[in-house]
Amino acid sequence: MNNLSHQANVNPTNPLLAIVELGGYPDFSRLYKRHGYQPIIVFSMRKALAALKTITPRVIVAEFNYQSDFRDRTSSLESLIAVAQQHPQIRLIVFFEKQHEHQLQQLRARYKFFATLAYPVNEAMMQQTLARLATCQNTSKPA
Repeated sequence: MNNLSHQANVNPTNPLLAIVELGGYPDFSRLYKRHGYQPIIVFSMRKALAALKTITPRVIVAEFNYQSDFRDRTSSLESLIAVAQQHPQIRLIVFFEKQHEHQLQQLRARYKFFATLAYPVNEAMMQQTLARLATCQNTSKPA
C-alpha cells in the first residue's frame, strides 16, 4: 500500500487514490493491485486534495461523511468533487452510511458517481465494482 505522505513526487502509471477518513471497512489495496491499479492511500481529505495537485488518478475511492454542521455543503466530499470534475476521466467510487443516503442523493443530482456502495462494504462488493469499471474502460463506454 502506498501512503502518499511517505513518498515524494509520486507519479504512478495507473493510480487509484483511496481516501480513508473514518474507515471501518477492509483494506482493499491488494484488490486494487489485482485490478492493475497502483493504490495511493491518504487519511484525510486535505491530503487527498494536495495529492490531486500532483497526480490525476484513474479512480478515486472516498467516503461520504455527512456533516450537518457545514453551512454551505454536506461533506468534505464536495471539495473533492470540485477538483474531480476538472478531469472527466476520473471515476469516483463512494462509500456511505445508509441513513445518509438522502443527503448523498443531493450530490448525485449534481455529479455522476461511478458507484456508490452502502456500508458495510466488503471485498465482494468492491471486486464487482472494479470488474464493472474494467469492463466500461475496456469497451470505452462512459461510466
